[in-house]
Amino acid sequence: MMSTVLCMSFLALVLSGGAWAFSPIGDGASTHVSITEKAVLQKVTEVCRAIAESEGRDFTPTGNSAEELVQACLGPKATGEVSAVKFKSALNEIYIQNGQVDRDFVNSPAHHFNSEAFALGRRLITDGVASIKANVQKENFQAARETLGRVLHTLQDFYSHSNWVDLGYTEPYANLIRPDLPLENLADVKTPTCSDCANGGFCSNSILPNILNEKKLTSGYMGILSSAKPKGKCSHGGAADLTSSKAPRGGISKDERRSDNVALHTAAVTVATTATLQLLDDIRGAAGDNNYLRFMGIARSSVVVFVIDTTGSMSDDILEAKRVVYEIIDSKKGTQDEPSLYILVPFNDPKFGPLIKTTNPNVMKAEIANLTAEGGGDLPEMCLSGLQLALTGAPASSNIYVFTDAVAKDIELKETIVALIRSTKSTVSFFMTNDGAGARRRRRGVESRAATFETYKDLALASGGQAIGVTKENLPQATDVIIDSSTSALVIVLQRARNPGRAETFSFLLDESLNNITIYITGNTITFTLKNPAGVTQKQNEANGELGTVQTVGNLFRVRLASNKHTGLWEISMNSNQPYTLKVTGQSTIAFIYDFVETFEGPHPGYALISGRPKAGMPAMLLVSVLGRKGPASVKVANVALVTVSGLEVVGGTLEDMGNGEFLVTVTKVPAGEFVVLLNGTDVVSSTVFQRQSTTQMSVSKVTIKAVVDRSMEPGKTFTLPFTVMTDTTGGSYKISARNDRDFKMNVPGSIAVTTGGNATGELTITVPANTPSGTDVTLTIEAVAPGATADSNYAVLRLSVVSKVTDFTPPQCEVVSVSSVDCPADPAACSSAFWQLSANMTDGVNGTGIASLTHRQGVGNLTHTDLKQMVVAAAFNASCCSLTVELVALDKAMNVGTCLYTTKVTWHHRRLVRGGVVPGRHKLPQPQSHKSRLFLQFIFLKKYIFTFKHTANRASVLKSNLETQMEEPKPVKGRCLTVSRCILTLS
Repeated sequence: MMSTVLCMSFLALVLSGGAWAFSPIGDGASTHVSITEKAVLQKVTEVCRAIAESEGRDFTPTGNSAEELVQACLGPKATGEVSAVKFKSALNEIYIQNGQVDRDFVNSPAHHFNSEAFALGRRLITDGVASIKANVQKENFQAARETLGRVLHTLQDFYSHSNWVDLGYTEPYANLIRPDLPLENLADVKTPTCSDCANGGFCSNSILPNILNEKKLTSGYMGILSSAKPKGKCSHGGAADLTSSKAPRGGISKDERRSDNVALHTAAVTVATTATLQLLDDIRGAAGDNNYLRFMGIARSSVVVFVIDTTGSMSDDILEAKRVVYEIIDSKKGTQDEPSLYILVPFNDPKFGPLIKTTNPNVMKAEIANLTAEGGGDLPEMCLSGLQLALTGAPASSNIYVFTDAVAKDIELKETIVALIRSTKSTVSFFMTNDGAGARRRRRGVESRAATFETYKDLALASGGQAIGVTKENLPQATDVIIDSSTSALVIVLQRARNPGRAETFSFLLDESLNNITIYITGNTITFTLKNPAGVTQKQNEANGELGTVQTVGNLFRVRLASNKHTGLWEISMNSNQPYTLKVTGQSTIAFIYDFVETFEGPHPGYALISGRPKAGMPAMLLVSVLGRKGPASVKVANVALVTVSGLEVVGGTLEDMGNGEFLVTVTKVPAGEFVVLLNGTDVVSSTVFQRQSTTQMSVSKVTIKAVVDRSMEPGKTFTLPFTVMTDTTGGSYKISARNDRDFKMNVPGSIAVTTGGNATGELTITVPANTPSGTDVTLTIEAVAPGATADSNYAVLRLSVVSKVTDFTPPQCEVVSVSSVDCPADPAACSSAFWQLSANMTDGVNGTGIASLTHRQGVGNLTHTDLKQMVVAAAFNASCCSLTVELVALDKAMNVGTCLYTTKVTWHHRRLVRGGVVPGRHKLPQPQSHKSRLFLQFIFLKKYIFTFKHTANRASVLKSNLETQMEEPKPVKGRCLTVSRCILTLS
């Protein structure tokens, strides 16, 4: 079930000799992951193509890699390298949440459409879709992706666990995603549905003939803990299903491809894929094309996030932040390094926020220009509260920059900040300035700034950022760090820290793909010598040397290597008895992403994401995805290791190559203390070895805390969340704390008693204010701290969504009123001189919430409409005959989507289009069919011909063959069908 556009299967793992994936709907390629992947990539490609056509440009990926697809989506006009890390990370979020349904809801009939739980299963889908649409509207994309993964699992299970395809249906059951339509012809609980399978396994034709004849809908009962089921009912089947041994024995599941169900399994996979496409298209209609791509991670990786102290002494810092933002916006416009998102969080005391988020650079300019420095009589400020907003509001793996001249008043948030840094893998850098006002405040008795700034240094080190101490006068020289990192393909080659400092030589590999290589060193009284593979050296006091330029400001050394770098092994010899940090960065599309995972058992065993710290005392497992310049085939991974940033320990892992750039890495002995991930390999394109490192420090714990989000929250209501604390060490009273980034009122137990080596369950409540907008996401961090001197701890980070209750489930209706046009000529040279117009009425009905927006996503033309507040909205679409199709998309205020698709006619001029005749562009065409055959032929001359036939797929196949045989220089014609009746044939 692989995509023809991009092969990016997430995992096809082997465990104990059996094939398994995150959550299989069958063996081989037919898994939840492959079904989801195929549909997601097909829809992304469709949306990218539609946007390209609307902009009048080609959509022509140069290859099958993620990088090349993203490059084609974002447009060839944008110069520079573009990374596919965000895209791959977004896909993995969907896949992981899809698979975890088999762990978190293994015994829930509704989540799998088991035990005839059709109404409850549909409720999960429709509630989930409502949450996704609301989140996307608020640009809370990660929460939306996680919900999408869970919803798609349930939707796909319907076709594998019910008898839908057994009844002969080949199209999806649209009522599953349409709550306004009834679930019809369900077998009631007293109706027998299956015959006994004597062998106790799976038998063909187990479903009773009367059920098939009457088209009654049923599904198999599943019992993991009990064999009970209603009399005469079908079972799911399989060794884990206890009901399958109770008459009628056997099962009707089509999860696996077996000898008795090959056709049904294939049909279930096909219909599940189509159903996934339909659901994605519904979300696309609600989101709009551009936001849909952002939802899927198709965006430039560069994000500008500023957290700024606005107290009275910060006026110079604010001016510098403004200058940096303006420079980034103006210098990177039109390139792949142009930021895709701008975020600003102000703070002082006692206020912090709000979080300002925009994709519009002019809005960011205006917002930062409006900042004013005022107040701040006492020194400590709400720095960490502002940083918490930024970490939860910014996309994962963002670079966040904090400007302050004061210590943190909210120091109790430090562990929450560390948990969020680890969860989001974001990098935080601090610009800590000093002035006379700060000195005066210290003389009032506030603790020494040098001592309390250690908190910022700790957080910077934990995230892989820098803590840069400079005077306000020299701040402009230090902010070049921000300019450096505002790139779409930033990678880390090496990062180390030493406290206390010591003389040490560090080596690192530079490969041919790296550009804009920069070395950052923070610390005091440091000397260093840099040496390239040819033996050429440069010292810290050589501002302009053979290897590059050295800039010194405050406690920061910034070394920018010359563009004519030498590939190979470099060395930097450091010498200082003071603490220092070392970081080597560059720009490259060779990168990797990773997650720590753990196994789970059950009917469909798999791997689940670890939200907090990995478990101590057992091997650590990582899922690693590697991206190359031309896709995964263009890199070869040599090894993956866990490395202590502040020590000398390097522990390699065993690699299991899963294909398509995916690796399962197992590290049997995890380093003590904080560590990062180091990956080495070979760039096949240049045959040079490369080195990449993660930024976020991680450690293990003997404490585990788990919680599962099973629904959304509702404004004005209290939400209860159970959680479980487990330990492999001494029991006792474990301290519990929890925080959320919206400051919603919570009731959290202060402690929970856990037995030695045991577990205990508690619960917390969150009260959602009644005025909370639908689509708001809430990031909740729960921490458990063990008793004793070691104070071992762990955390769980969860994203919850607030969704208002939906009462309008009916999509807007569209009625084509009239189509006025001259007959469109078939000659493409004449299409621009003829025009046609479509008039349509859109309505959301008497009881609807009203139409919120009206757009078109097919066709190049001009759409106008009357006031959307009217009961009936009149729409008019005008286009030239070069664009023959239009699809109107109406969205109501409840996020229901209604569409209207129309294709106008083409008039054939037989004197020009005779059999064997030549149409401009050399190629002979078959004689046009009669108008009764409803064949419409459109020519688009963009270095290729695209022939669109509004007819059956079989007819398109015949016409494809005719085209291939009648050309003067025979060439293959590629074909793909958008629907059963609309196919596109392409001749390169």
